[in-house]
Amino acid sequence: MITAKRMAMVDLNAAELGVSQIQLMESSGHAVAREVKKIAAGGEKIAIIGGRGNNGGDAFVSARFLKEFEVKIYLIGRPELITSPAARGNWDVLQTYGYDTQVIRDISEFKLEGPDIIVDGLLGTGINGPVREPDRSIIEIINETEAMVISVDVPSGVDADKGNTGISVDPNLIVTFHDLKPGIKVHENVIIADIGIPRAASIFVGPGDLLPLKRPRGKHKGDFGRVMVIGGGPYTGAPLLCSLGALRAGADLAYVAVPSSIANEVQGYTPNVIVEPFKGELLLPEHVDKLVERSVEMDVVVIGPGLGNGGKTKTAIKLFLEKYEGKAVVDADALKVVRDLETSAEIIFTPHVGEFTEMGGPNLTGELDERMGIVEKFTGELDQVVLVKGDQDIISNGRDTRVNRTGNPGMTVGGTGDVLAGVVGALFCTQESLTAATIAAYVVGMSGDLAVEEKGGYGLLPTDLLPHIPMSLGGKHE
Repeated sequence: MITAKRMAMVDLNAAELGVSQIQLMESSGHAVAREVKKIAAGGEKIAIIGGRGNNGGDAFVSARFLKEFEVKIYLIGRPELITSPAARGNWDVLQTYGYDTQVIRDISEFKLEGPDIIVDGLLGTGINGPVREPDRSIIEIINETEAMVISVDVPSGVDADKGNTGISVDPNLIVTFHDLKPGIKVHENVIIADIGIPRAASIFVGPGDLLPLKRPRGKHKGDFGRVMVIGGGPYTGAPLLCSLGALRAGADLAYVAVPSSIANEVQGYTPNVIVEPFKGELLLPEHVDKLVERSVEMDVVVIGPGLGNGGKTKTAIKLFLEKYEGKAVVDADALKVVRDLETSAEIIFTPHVGEFTEMGGPNLTGELDERMGIVEKFTGELDQVVLVKGDQDIISNGRDTRVNRTGNPGMTVGGTGDVLAGVVGALFCTQESLTAATIAAYVVGMSGDLAVEEKGGYGLLPTDLLPHIPMSLGGKHE
């Protein structure tokens, strides 16, 4: 089963893999026509009703595969308002080759001529909110006919995720594409058509996965997240890199909770982060209660970068995670306390392969599918999200598992994992956990690829990635 949002992502990822929207539309329209032919003896009158989106484009394509029938195609709305280039192209083809078409600019112009079959391509998975005119009246007319109705992907008016929330077409058959949509799972007559989307488009992270990042206007400071990094002591750079990664990934505010012994060094590096020191040279159990109290004001806490693996520090990390009830990213030294951890926090763990084993996971061996299965099984038992860093990052929540292929060998340099943890933290402020981890892996890997291209070779510094993160988040990779 696949949601409308996820389907849009997969479509874009397929295009990145070389399967264009035009190709998918051709396959979709052909699939609809194939089902029409199964229920029609030949010679029947067919009315194809298309809207101005991709759903209409699928319907327009179907007309070209129904030449043995008497077909009339209706466009609801003006051609210049067709939103999809692929749909517009398929409408233009119908004009060029003399198909029987009619543009409906006003509901009074819409007169069905006794069709035996109606292909409903009026509204698709992008519907949001109540159906407006003239679409509402078109749906009423369709439902009043005695024709057999075949809906394209979802019945017009039906929310692909929520189902029927108002007026909608009541079809005899639904031809949906790629996978079942949650909103039509209860319909008794659904055909799931394979339209040629490669499995890789669903598994491998791509530009489509960036769709959730669009920001509405009218927002203010803090609306896109406050991230607090708890780190440092033996190491100074790690928590700083993490906080800068969070800022570059769109967090509005980054706080760095570090031992007072290194606070001046961290603050002296940049004015962009807010340093909140705790006494001493290491994170200790006596610091935990105040950190938990402070974390209530944050959207996400990243814990681990640069903390070290001293016994008392590990005790403090575990104690913090047991008391903390918000969103957390657990990285680096903090991963050593995961075994037998009991927490109410929602966590994204970001281990490399060795740390995955230290967490209690099995050795990651075998082909990619086998490694994915190992991570998915372990993550399901953990009931959290895990991002396993490697030459191909594996991200899973125990039910859905993704693979990221961006990145390069130059990113083995120390500190890139700290940047990644910060990016995960920033995205976790506004996205659900699997989405945040998936996008972060893709974006940081892409930033590393851009940095190598800029530098002309390897020998990267983790700070080389930071300037490329905003552009990678915007999907601009050239």
